[in-house]
Amino acid sequence: MEILDSPVLIVLVVLLVITIAATVSLFFRNRRNTFATPLEKATFATLHTVALAAPALREGLSPSSASFALPYLRQLLDTCALTMTDRGGATLAWNGDADQHEPDVRSLADQVFATGRQQVMSHTSITCDRPDCVVRGIVVVPLETDGAIVGTLAALTTSTAGPVLLRATAEVARYVSSQLELAELDESRARLNRAEVRALRAQISPHFVYNALTTIASYIRTDPIQARELLLEFADFTRYSFRTAGEFTTLQDELTNIERYVKIEKARFRDRLNIKLQIAPEVLGVVLPFLALQPLVENAVRHGLASKPNGGTITISAENAGSECVIIVEDDGIGMDPNRLTEDLDDAHLSGAHVGLGNVDDRMRSTFGSDFGLVVDTNIGAGMKITLRVPKFRAGIRV
Repeated sequence: MEILDSPVLIVLVVLLVITIAATVSLFFRNRRNTFATPLEKATFATLHTVALAAPALREGLSPSSASFALPYLRQLLDTCALTMTDRGGATLAWNGDADQHEPDVRSLADQVFATGRQQVMSHTSITCDRPDCVVRGIVVVPLETDGAIVGTLAALTTSTAGPVLLRATAEVARYVSSQLELAELDESRARLNRAEVRALRAQISPHFVYNALTTIASYIRTDPIQARELLLEFADFTRYSFRTAGEFTTLQDELTNIERYVKIEKARFRDRLNIKLQIAPEVLGVVLPFLALQPLVENAVRHGLASKPNGGTITISAENAGSECVIIVEDDGIGMDPNRLTEDLDDAHLSGAHVGLGNVDDRMRSTFGSDFGLVVDTNIGAGMKITLRVPKFRAGIRV
């Protein structure tokens, strides 16, 4: 007991514990800050370089995207120069030296388009008037999207173009082609969205414009002031609905346009139409496809409340749900058979029935993914509830 209670022994034990703890901490810290093998270092460097080139390539093949991406791609191949040409063989950008060999590159690019295969020029066939020229090989490979050649990637090297360089250049070209295909998919999605918005606008015209103008005309003699206010609301509604700028909007702007729509419809339905808004202020800036909500409200009016003798109420709610905003458009109208609704949505683009719902569902899935389509709950006599989830952030989705 006296030995254990000795102050000297206690100090020695404490010092020993501190030394062991410090040694273990230093060991693990060094393990964290060091790659285990040179292969890990090389892999990380390659992935990082590829990631830096990707954003520009996702914008499509152009002089600006080529100028941005070529320096990073050249790091991967470690060549004295790297260049890209367009589908006509014209140089888009050049990174590195030896641009006096641009005519050689263009000649090889023409052969690539003619044959569809990689072309190589060895040092024996390369001629140059510059005594300090170091180019000993040129490799030109096709860039393809959907099986069609859309351009070429050319590497100029200071050594003979051997199998390693040929394969490496082909792999880099394959990566560039995959990014260009993604760019075309993005553009196709944008074109589809624009076409569907145009279709939706065409649907708005016959179903709403006629009734709105008829309602306004009925007020001209009996209540000119009301007629003027409705006409201004109608003008603002159509100006927003038929705008040409952008395929996205904010929840706040969409709700503002819905308020215009409801004011015009209330002039026609009077007390048979009521609306309630339950909107969390923090989600007003959420970005969603243009005209994503108005068709849902119009569907509730036309198919849910118009045929109900005493009308009813439409409730629009939007709440914060972590990384998403949940929006619900609900009415207490006549509802419908769920099986019939499914059939109508399948034929919406052909028959025009519930075309607004089908249109919004398609655009939500196209924009955010297949998990973000509309969820519709309805039954005969039970009204209809439409729920849509909107991610608060998605790359490339902005007003």
